[in-house]
Amino acid sequence: MSAKRPLKIVFTGPESSGKTTITKLVADTYSANWLKEYSRIYLNQLNRPYVAADLIKIAEGQLLAQKIFSERYAHQHFLFYDTSLLVIKIWSIFKYGFYNFKLEQLLQQNLPDIFFLCDWQIPWEFDPMRETPNDRGVLYDLYKKELMALNVPFFELTGTERERLNKIKSILRSIK
Repeated sequence: MSAKRPLKIVFTGPESSGKTTITKLVADTYSANWLKEYSRIYLNQLNRPYVAADLIKIAEGQLLAQKIFSERYAHQHFLFYDTSLLVIKIWSIFKYGFYNFKLEQLLQQNLPDIFFLCDWQIPWEFDPMRETPNDRGVLYDLYKKELMALNVPFFELTGTERERLNKIKSILRSIK
């Protein structure tokens, strides 16, 4: 009998929508590991403003980090990711008005089992890497549209951290 592969679960949504917070909370709840977004590592090491071409490099770094993470923690029931290539695609569309076809291919080839879309209607928190405190609703709508087009299971998370966590636990219990 072959071992079951872990379910890959991504938390996505506009900036300052609670992705990292809920990812940490869920991972702690399930005594699991979680993968941080690679873009922060890349951008912190960049000695210039980023440009559209950097998005493919970020995507490739994210995929490598995901590969290493999924191999290292293949024994876990769930693999939790603080981001995915969807974030890079949305950002490319929003900031630059286009996205690279290679990015679309990489996204399609690396879809998780489940997306959780974090609602933006929580207080925006300053972070030097955040750029859109006033456009989170527009970005949320882009995420929802793209998730529907990808035709993958996704669930919207609203409310407090506790309400979000309870919804996630209920959904994960139903698919175990």
